[in-house]
Amino acid sequence: MKAVGYKVPGPIDADASLVDIALPEPRPAGRDLLVEVKAISVNPVDTKVRRSASPQGDDWKVLGWDAAGVVRAVGSEVTLFQPGDAVFYAGSITRPGANAELHLVDERIVGHKPASLDWAEAAALPLTALTAWEALFDRLDVAKPAPGAARAILIVGGAGGVGSIAVQIARQLTDLAVIATASRPETQAWVKALGAHHVIDHSKPLAPQVEALGVGAPAFVFSTTHTGAHVADIAELIAPQGRVCLIDDPKGFDIMLFKRKAVSIHHELMFTRSIFHTPDMGEQGRILNDVGRLVDEGRLRSTLTERRSPINAANLKQAHALLESEKARGKIVLEGF
Repeated sequence: MKAVGYKVPGPIDADASLVDIALPEPRPAGRDLLVEVKAISVNPVDTKVRRSASPQGDDWKVLGWDAAGVVRAVGSEVTLFQPGDAVFYAGSITRPGANAELHLVDERIVGHKPASLDWAEAAALPLTALTAWEALFDRLDVAKPAPGAARAILIVGGAGGVGSIAVQIARQLTDLAVIATASRPETQAWVKALGAHHVIDHSKPLAPQVEALGVGAPAFVFSTTHTGAHVADIAELIAPQGRVCLIDDPKGFDIMLFKRKAVSIHHELMFTRSIFHTPDMGEQGRILNDVGRLVDEGRLRSTLTERRSPINAANLKQAHALLESEKARGKIVLEGF
């Protein structure tokens, strides 16, 4: 089968950073689905792994943690899907990725593809939707108020992949005032179109801008990018006993800035449930089915902003480079081998 992989981690401009390869077709066992991949999207995790993680032994490292496709075969313990089902999912970082014609994935972390979306539109959603959903409802627990705080959430990086769906989920499923950050006219317009009540500029100090909105000190902050650069501002603007969730990897994060306000700090990693096979691993399949239902009801929209075809090394290298430039808006999707 066709796939894209690498042998040595490194920069995207290296000739061998991503290579078109041929691999044996995998076979499903246990609770695995064998999925014929129709479309994949690219996430920051792809670029981080490509720069730092080596394959095992002489194997190829295959990336890709967002896919939509058709179930072609199932393992002997599968109960939730059958061949022919259209699915979408983000997979597990501990297993080979979906940048391949055929891919194995545990049925518990798979959802039925929204019927109203095509393959590319669906492939844009799983990883970011799972990340945003878990951050909002499992980590920040936004249904539980912070005493005296404004029923508001600040989403740092509102135009990125995770921010784009977090804005929508917060607007559609909570009563929070949604404040999102974006720094360019086109990204500010995008975030407003997704439903943000307020948009502020993350290239300028955040705390004065939030104060000027007059909504009060937010109970929640969801930081998706450049958390290290904003940590002092976040500590200043958040309400006492508020909650902060971050998904990036800041080199400097002074947690003591939050002690006086008794602010709790939460990390969100969408892969945790599948890495550790937690007892609630199947929650991810449920979340994806809920996301699919909300899409088909017209309450959520795909965050796809750019399509490329086919799925090959050249197009993936361009997508990785665009993500690393930090100028991407929404999601970049590749479709078809």
